[in-house]
Amino acid sequence: MPNTTSAQKQVRVNLKKQLRNKSARSQSKTLVKKAEELIFSGQAKEAEGGVMSAIRSLDKAAGKKIIHPNNAARRKSRLMKKLNQLKTEPKAE
Repeated sequence: MPNTTSAQKQVRVNLKKQLRNKSARSQSKTLVKKAEELIFSGQAKEAEGGVMSAIRSLDKAAGKKIIHPNNAARRKSRLMKKLNQLKTEPKAE
């Protein structure tokens, strides 16, 4: 339990920030997961749109200091690597 009034206020502020950050972090994870599902299903056009929205979400989270910029860069790199593998693999017909 915080002892001073300023410590009590800091606890309240931290709880508000935690809720706001949680929703943004969750949205980023969801969009990344949806993009990966589209990639693995082999839908190149839809996957490209999904990857772009996931990248946009990761950039926003990194810009607001919700996640570390290197964390966002690593996730974007992994997504793009998977997308590029999908685009370059030959079509099985």
